[in-house]
Amino acid sequence: MATRHHASRHTVRAALQTLAAERLVTIAPYRGARVAHLDDAAVGALQELRGALEAEAVRQITERSGSPWPDAVTHPVRDAICRLALAEASGDWLATTRAHAEVHRVIVEAAASPRISQAHSQLESEILLLLTHIRPDYPAGSLAREHTVYLDEVQRFGDGPCALTWLTPPTSSALRAPPRLDAAALAVRHHAGSAAP
Repeated sequence: MATRHHASRHTVRAALQTLAAERLVTIAPYRGARVAHLDDAAVGALQELRGALEAEAVRQITERSGSPWPDAVTHPVRDAICRLALAEASGDWLATTRAHAEVHRVIVEAAASPRISQAHSQLESEILLLLTHIRPDYPAGSLAREHTVYLDEVQRFGDGPCALTWLTPPTSSALRAPPRLDAAALAVRHHAGSAAP
């Protein structure tokens, strides 16, 4: 792998360890690295944790700003949703997944809680991996529409279950089989700080 991608073995190993820490790959002794498999349990656990962090962020925003949220809170979120719509319209799925992450990040950051923001950002790579797997199930434009509804509902229902029902993830039966990892290409680019997988 190092030879194929003109990278040192140390760089490839470090990159794979970084991806493993982000739960994007699994590393097995004598077997190598593979893209992490997201089964029902893994998807459910990921969504539970993200949902809990986002629900607490929504609660804090509403406690501080009231309901509906003021324009100072909603405008950055609506701007992020517009960028998501543009990314979807472009047909660039990588840009779409990044714009999707930005919508959630903007909402969480509006809570002004560094700990919640940090914990939430640590899930971003796994969410990107999830979205890579479920790409066929999202018609163009649907993510932006869902998030517009989400923004309206969290202001009406707060952090309760009604506001978060749209976050329910697809089961593993809706996911594509995980691709075999071209580990060096993925890991070296990621470790070097270029495009995330």
